[in-house]
Amino acid sequence: MNIAYPILKDIVAATFVIVMFSGSGHSQEADINDESQLLAALALADESQARRLNRQLQSLWSKSGSASADLLLQRGRDALEEDDLEAAIEHLTALTDHAPDFAEAWHARASAYFAADLLGPAVADLERALALNPNQYDAIFGLGLIFEALDRPQQAYQAYERALAIHPHHEQVTTAMNRLQSHVEGQSL
Repeated sequence: MNIAYPILKDIVAATFVIVMFSGSGHSQEADINDESQLLAALALADESQARRLNRQLQSLWSKSGSASADLLLQRGRDALEEDDLEAAIEHLTALTDHAPDFAEAWHARASAYFAADLLGPAVADLERALALNPNQYDAIFGLGLIFEALDRPQQAYQAYERALAIHPHHEQVTTAMNRLQSHVEGQSL
């Protein structure tokens, strides 16, 4: 009987390890499926549905899987909201160091760099964010804003078109496209 107990203990431990590892794989797969389903629904949604789906996507994209990374993201966003750009950049730089594969970290720091009028670093961070999450329409919108600031309306308009293809009811993108339409398509007489 004493011999069976350690064997049973090993079997239970091995089963626990297998369940833990297989569960985490399913969790990641569920997130990916949720994102693709949300994006597909967003492309076909009406305005009120689009607002709800946008909130769900933003919530999903803001989850790093690490409590400390989520805290750094929140602190960075809070500092940005309070217009403390130095603190925002510090928190978000710590976040990109801590979680280099977390797309929202790069997007958030790009927003802080843009607010600080540091366009080069903002573009670099947006490129990194979009390499990690090519569907992040707010990051694409951010690139459009930077192209506008650099007086490159054609590239800005193309970025806005790309963002609008993913989120057809994005109000800021629609406003930006309307603002640039005459510059890009020419003025009618």
